[in-house]
Amino acid sequence: MSSDVFINNAWLPGADGEFDVVDPSTGEAIRAVSNGGVSDATAAVDAAATALKSWRRVAPRERGEILRRTFELMIRDRDELGALIAAENGKSLTDAKGEVTYSAEFFRWFAEEGVRMGGDYGSAPAGGTRTLVTHHPVGVAALVTPWNFPAAMAARKIAPALAAGCTVVLKPASETPLTAFAIARLMVEAGLPEGVVNIVPSSSAGKIVGAWMEDARVRKISFTGSTAIGQVLLKQAADRVVNSSMELGGNAPFIVTEDADIDAAVEGAMVAKFRGGGQACTAANRLYVHADVAEEFTAKLGAKVEALTVGPAAEGSDIGPLINAKAVDSTHALLAGAIEAGARIAHQAPVPADSKGFWFAPTVLSNVPADAEIVHEEIFGPIAPIVTWTTDEEVIGYANDTEMGLAAYVYAGELQRGLRLGEAIEAGMVGVNRGLVSDPAAPFGGMKQSGIGREGARAGLEEFQETQYLSVAWPD
Repeated sequence: MSSDVFINNAWLPGADGEFDVVDPSTGEAIRAVSNGGVSDATAAVDAAATALKSWRRVAPRERGEILRRTFELMIRDRDELGALIAAENGKSLTDAKGEVTYSAEFFRWFAEEGVRMGGDYGSAPAGGTRTLVTHHPVGVAALVTPWNFPAAMAARKIAPALAAGCTVVLKPASETPLTAFAIARLMVEAGLPEGVVNIVPSSSAGKIVGAWMEDARVRKISFTGSTAIGQVLLKQAADRVVNSSMELGGNAPFIVTEDADIDAAVEGAMVAKFRGGGQACTAANRLYVHADVAEEFTAKLGAKVEALTVGPAAEGSDIGPLINAKAVDSTHALLAGAIEAGARIAHQAPVPADSKGFWFAPTVLSNVPADAEIVHEEIFGPIAPIVTWTTDEEVIGYANDTEMGLAAYVYAGELQRGLRLGEAIEAGMVGVNRGLVSDPAAPFGGMKQSGIGREGARAGLEEFQETQYLSVAWPD
């Protein structure tokens, strides 16, 4: 029996047996993992609630030092952590190691930000009182993370929660729990007290998270995943008015103007679209290229896509597999629908033959109708559909024709035009002449149905805090 439920810094067997973690490049099990049950979920909250009483009183600098040491240990073990991410997630070693570095930065950022809590003091306008504003940890926080960035999503939630003085219970994705376990071991090495971080892996997320949402001691839910699941959690949160942060689905437009640096735009598109095999909520989902440069852009992007090596991370490939067979099927269905609507496969990369892995050929589509299903659905795979446009008003209309509003990208020769387009797009994050928008020092989050709240920056700390003010009698 495996022992992968992490409570009070101890590894325990799960109540509901085991489940397999599968290598997407082979379709074979890497290892069996404990399957946590409702009793484990409750025990995790027991530990977190007990630890909260002392952890919230620990000096911010002391909390920060544990986060800082975790950063250092993650950088020390970057190669091992990268290999682990690549094994259970399938992404290339380059992408996996990049994720480790990015993830570690959240621990460093919040180690520094957590000692600058801030507050306010002032006189009431009517006189007679002084107002003292302070901040407190919200309490036990339930964290739910996806499989596509198993280190980054955990770090982006754990670090600010601990910096704010909260304790946490974490449900990692069943596809990729091993990375969360590795981070927990490093945090213990960094000096993590018992009960501050607790992890319950499970093949039944609803059972675990449902138990947490019904537990009066859980005062915060931070979820990253699909909009559909986020809507369910928000309804559950409403029953107890639980403080909620939601980072949900995306449908990012990638706009290229006629005066853009086409070579730079192609490089940006390769990152924004194909990093992690396109399995990112911030991935460029639909490419809007001005009609005057569409042929050049398509040819240059296509040449780079055809040169991609697709295969297992251990072989040094540029692009790995999709996460599972269901993802392959849904991506093929979107591709077939686009072709039926009139799109054409302009370029593709070769995929491994005679393999049991979950492979999908990186693809560039041209002649894509603006109303095609593939433009309006989150692809979560390595397909780049190119739609042409001629006026700024037209492309802004295309970009905003979605219920999602997480990320967007604009490549323009004139910076002012790029900024105007960026500000007109209904998205929480816009990359202007760059294909990456994520940064621990910047507020990550979306508009519309892409979420509520922000992660990273000072906003990420505030998501785990309650504001209190004291009105102090002060006779004039």
